[in-house]
Amino acid sequence: MEKVKQQIVENISKKETPKEEIKFQYFWYLIIFFTIYLTSLIVPAFIFMTYIILFFLPHFLEIGGFITLFTNTKSVIALVTMPLVIISCYIIRLFLIGLVTRGFWTLSEKKSPSKNGIIPRNFSSKTLNYYHIRSMMIKYGKNVFTKGITPWLSNWFFNFVGSITIGKGTTLEESMMNDKFAIVGSNCYFGVNSALASHMVDGTLGNINYFQVKIGDNVTTAGTNLIAAGSDVHGNSYLLPLASTGKHSIINKGNNYFFGIPMRKIFRKKLVKYLDLTPKHFDINENIEKYIDKKNIEKLKIEINNVVSQPDDKPKTEKSQKEIIDINKLTENDLKIDFTTSSAISRVNIKFLVVYLPIFWLSGMIDTIIFYTFISYVPNGFLMIFFLPAMIFIMWFVFIMGCFFFSKLFLVLINLIHKPKEGIFKAEIGDTDFEFWCLRTELKKIVLWLIRNWPIPWMDILAFKWFGIRMTLSSSLYDSWCDGEFITFGRRVLVGQGASINSSMVLGKYLIIKRVICGDYSLVGGQSTIAPGSIIGKEAFVSAISNTVYNQILEPGWIYLGIPVIKFKKNKYASERRDIIIKRDINDQMKFEMEHEVNIDEDKNDKL
Repeated sequence: MEKVKQQIVENISKKETPKEEIKFQYFWYLIIFFTIYLTSLIVPAFIFMTYIILFFLPHFLEIGGFITLFTNTKSVIALVTMPLVIISCYIIRLFLIGLVTRGFWTLSEKKSPSKNGIIPRNFSSKTLNYYHIRSMMIKYGKNVFTKGITPWLSNWFFNFVGSITIGKGTTLEESMMNDKFAIVGSNCYFGVNSALASHMVDGTLGNINYFQVKIGDNVTTAGTNLIAAGSDVHGNSYLLPLASTGKHSIINKGNNYFFGIPMRKIFRKKLVKYLDLTPKHFDINENIEKYIDKKNIEKLKIEINNVVSQPDDKPKTEKSQKEIIDINKLTENDLKIDFTTSSAISRVNIKFLVVYLPIFWLSGMIDTIIFYTFISYVPNGFLMIFFLPAMIFIMWFVFIMGCFFFSKLFLVLINLIHKPKEGIFKAEIGDTDFEFWCLRTELKKIVLWLIRNWPIPWMDILAFKWFGIRMTLSSSLYDSWCDGEFITFGRRVLVGQGASINSSMVLGKYLIIKRVICGDYSLVGGQSTIAPGSIIGKEAFVSAISNTVYNQILEPGWIYLGIPVIKFKKNKYASERRDIIIKRDINDQMKFEMEHEVNIDEDKNDKL
């Protein structure tokens, strides 16, 4: 049997792996989006305009006397009911977003049901197309609910649409990935940026691991955790910050704490140090089950007392008000440490925010002219209500494009005064390079934020190209952060959700600016950080929750992982067998192989 299996693997490795350009269904993406958007606005717009024209206008806006507004019964009712009508229209809109999304979701599931399996990404298929369509159709509703004024309704949205099953009493804080193919139990808590990653991409031309994630009751994740595709976390499990599973991991024993990447059970001594417990805590809890090991408790008490009682031998000296910084003597080793800050730093002077005023004013003037023209040439009330949703979308688009255009004009002027350059500079107010970097960052940030939070977020690629990043429309930035300068992308680069591409970073006293290069078909996993000066080779793969260090070079065709990343193994996912998955039992620290059906159309089997 082993010889036969080995022969199959050898035959597969000899066979040439197909590599096709994937054709995204942009036509269907736009049809689905505009249907959801317009349908969800037409009904609330009709209700609101009817209320304005038939009730609010005659009984409040057209009242002649100021005192009459507060003495006339109908005027008072109009004043009191206005906010209630606005809130009601907003809730109706949310319901319609969920209803229309649910209709499209149900239809897509009938055409190509979601099921566990590996989806090859090196050639097109019906399964792959519907996976991308479902990923797109859930995005608008997810952003409206999680980033809107009613984030607590997100659970209802996902349950109603059917993309995720979420139990009662469960809280999912804002995250990029918690949107589909998962079952979450009751009374769970998922901290900020904790991800249920039911889909994980092994490479631009590799595989999509699409396996349902299962979470039991009373599971807690502290924050920035990742539960990978196919993982099964049983109830009463507690994950410390950054604790993350690999694909197909199993936690089948509750009432335990877990930590690390990859995740593993934490032992009592490490937990005591992590939680900064004192002997007093043990005295209080010594009769509780889990603290019955008296000898270990006494040892831990002695260790803690020794640490607390140790005198501080270091002489106390007054710190100089301003240290002398010699940038020329810095080495790469001085900068190869974990990065903890990003371009969004708090030291940016408030004066830079003033540039928003003329940008907003000029963009708003264009919107005002368009709206005045609209109401002048469409006097019919019914037609105005009918076209109002489309008009709102157009005005929103025009405002963003106005900010887009005027920001570029300001940026050209700023770059003529002080040309951007790479290097290591003092991160302090008064340093010319630092201050102009702050100004450029703030100027680009508002436009990128507007584009990222409007209904068609993939247009951010146009903004990045406009601001000077070298990239093609074939690359994708899935809800990730990317600096606006000194970055070069090759063809079909994938940047995962929650990742951060930083060509500039503030590290202690220094501002580092160095070009980042991502080669053709390279991939940056979700929640990862790419530091300034990093060069990612062709078809290289940075695993999820990993980070590079300053000036790190990643060889082409290799997988890197860790904090900081290290070379792991060759990137051969597109040519390896896809019907074998490896499950990992975290509690018992065991691995075992399982055969699984490949999630692909039958007429594509000859390409496996």
